[in-house]
Amino acid sequence: MKKIDALTAGILLGINLGCGVLDNDVPRAEAKVENAVESLDESIFKVARMRPERMLEEYRLMKYDTINIMAIGFPNGIGINDVTVGVDGMARLPYTGNIKLVGLTLDEARDLIHARLSEYFKLPELNVYMKSYGPRKIYVMGNVKSPGVKNMGVDSMNVYAAVASAGGVDNKGRSKHIQLIRQIDGVLYYREINLDAFVKKHDLSQNIELEDGDIIYVPDSGKVIFNQDIAPYINIYAMYRTITRD
Repeated sequence: MKKIDALTAGILLGINLGCGVLDNDVPRAEAKVENAVESLDESIFKVARMRPERMLEEYRLMKYDTINIMAIGFPNGIGINDVTVGVDGMARLPYTGNIKLVGLTLDEARDLIHARLSEYFKLPELNVYMKSYGPRKIYVMGNVKSPGVKNMGVDSMNVYAAVASAGGVDNKGRSKHIQLIRQIDGVLYYREINLDAFVKKHDLSQNIELEDGDIIYVPDSGKVIFNQDIAPYINIYAMYRTITRD
């Protein structure tokens, strides 16, 4: 099994670990690998949607997403456009101040904004629609041709697309034993993905929907030792997210 240290991972991420970047002024983030939990159902890892036309019905706003607001009966608008969700999940609106929009569907965001703005305007109805999606970052490491942090489009947030963005599995990688890792509330959840079954047998259950910040690790062996093979990637990625404040 190929091992990796912090310096190697840092170089792959584009972090200069040898030139004073990681000094005492930078908070250090380390993954709590002892809290790793395997998740085999869809409570954490959901199968990627195969009907993108329904995406907006279920889509939940994330940081850096930008929405526009149209008020019915106000042909010239109400002066609210290009509302961007900040890194803290809040969006700033005139009159109302900050509103937490991250995690809401467009319908939920519309209802919340309508309720808040109705304190200042008589608004019969509002429409909220997407203007642009914020970038999503996925960390693809291990035995792929071009490892590192990948910026993914909102319609490409699945394991197959992320591995493809890294050039695909190299000649040593084991596509039947890909590890997908996600951190939620201090707990690391992981699941083994058989990408070979998705490609060759069209097993849709093996192409999992991704979330911003997910880690994909492609091993060179069928036996993966979490603390030795995956933990270094998690720790350096946590450090990367802390440094970039992303």
